[in-house]
Amino acid sequence: MNARAEPGLVHQLSNTHLDALEEETIFILREVAAAFERPTLLFSGGKDSLVMLKCAEKAFGAGRIPYPLLMIDTGHNFSEVTDFRDQRAKELGAELIVRSVEDSMARGTVRLAHPGESRNVHQSVTLLEAIEEFRFDALIGGARRDEEKARAKERIFSHRDSFGQWQPKAQRPELWTLFNTRIHPGEHFRVFPISNWTELDVWQYIARENIALPSIYYSHTRDVVDRKGLLVPVTELTPAKEGETVESRDVRFRTVGDITCTCPVASDAATPEAIVIETLAAEVSERGATRMDDQTSEASMEKRKKDGYF
Repeated sequence: MNARAEPGLVHQLSNTHLDALEEETIFILREVAAAFERPTLLFSGGKDSLVMLKCAEKAFGAGRIPYPLLMIDTGHNFSEVTDFRDQRAKELGAELIVRSVEDSMARGTVRLAHPGESRNVHQSVTLLEAIEEFRFDALIGGARRDEEKARAKERIFSHRDSFGQWQPKAQRPELWTLFNTRIHPGEHFRVFPISNWTELDVWQYIARENIALPSIYYSHTRDVVDRKGLLVPVTELTPAKEGETVESRDVRFRTVGDITCTCPVASDAATPEAIVIETLAAEVSERGATRMDDQTSEASMEKRKKDGYF
């Protein structure tokens, strides 16, 4: 192989790889529409859900996505993300359902141990309440298997019992992309169409498809403090502690979530292409590098998932 042919071949192989991932995702999204009566697509406004939304648009056509979008809002989300979420749903003509952890708190179904506790883990309660309210039988999520070990145990069609719980030892085989979607009343599935994607795949696809994202995914200047190796954003919800030094740094978010547990990383990457290069050099997963609540064991995350967590 001569050197001149190599770049073009690499580009071709990359596109072939992304085409295969896209084709699989579109197949799964269509399978959900055909197999379930009341599915919904979990839509946070984050990059993974926006990639799924792009694939859904290709699968069904703009304005024709056959299931609503569902957002479980902690009340502590970044405004750049929630504003973008609303804008994108409106552009697509998609139905957007938002249910809030704060409403669960008002009902007494969520009780915080203390006012400063992160609401992130409590999204499970609000999600299960939404499932009961709308009788959803399939929830399409953007989890990937490279995020952390507990997620790697999921099937693409991941069964949940009538209590919304995940039993990893009772998952169904998925040989030859044949999915067993049978459920009893009250049960549901969590479906993960981008299970076989990596963070790098997502950013390559965003670059190729020119997918718009919330601005905080790209480099911007923000006040942060270095806390145990994480760059914690300084906000009203996450103020600097006594003795900490506030720095103004160029950062970006690799993942977005509740302000109280989501940290940016130092970066000057302002385009998807630049982020692809950074991702190639990354040695820590995006959740491991940016989520304060994920600095826990695999067993702890697995317990969360058994209790209904995404």
